[in-house]
Amino acid sequence: MAGKVIVLDPGHNGGNASHPDEINKQVDVGNGRKACDTSGTNTADGFGEHAFTWDLSNRLAKVLRDRGAEVTLTRENDTGVGPCITERAAFGKRVGADAALSIHGDGAAEFGHGFHVIAPLPVEGNREIVDDSLRLGRDIRDAYRSGTGIPYSTYIGENGLDQRDDLGGLNLATVPKVFIECGNMQNPGDAEKMSSTSFRQRMADSLAKGLERYFGQPSTGPT
Repeated sequence: MAGKVIVLDPGHNGGNASHPDEINKQVDVGNGRKACDTSGTNTADGFGEHAFTWDLSNRLAKVLRDRGAEVTLTRENDTGVGPCITERAAFGKRVGADAALSIHGDGAAEFGHGFHVIAPLPVEGNREIVDDSLRLGRDIRDAYRSGTGIPYSTYIGENGLDQRDDLGGLNLATVPKVFIECGNMQNPGDAEKMSSTSFRQRMADSLAKGLERYFGQPSTGPT
């Protein structure tokens, strides 16, 4: 990990919900237009996705920095607004990143549980990073599954992987990048784990191992 430059993108932001005009403005995502950002989801107890992603990203950043990586987060706090998905995607190129990881919690139907990793499908502009992004996604998936014990998503993707071309953060990426939906915040079992500080540390350690695998050796897990 020494010398590797990594961007961590904590999804959403604490001020988004109170600034709808700013986050709802339309931006170009490479193959269409979408809202600048969203406010995210939350658990039944009110633990917000923005707070979850902020905490987990900072935990992961510390682990990676302790192992010699240079880490940049796409936002500076959990009280601001945005940045827009276009700005988040641009961070990788701006800092010369070797890889980028966007961290989220899903807001699916309550009965669905588990995690999934989202890798980009090719669109104009990101084709050069699609293959490496998929390899990154597999390494993240394998390490997260092994380290946390959280199963693959029961409601989306296949074997914990999904590929999409409707996310500006992936369509506009210029360095290998994936999203991880760390669990379904609407599912009581997933929400309990995601609300636990000790379990979020376990998540951070697992994600760090996934990045180590990516930089150290090719994926050997199932596709």
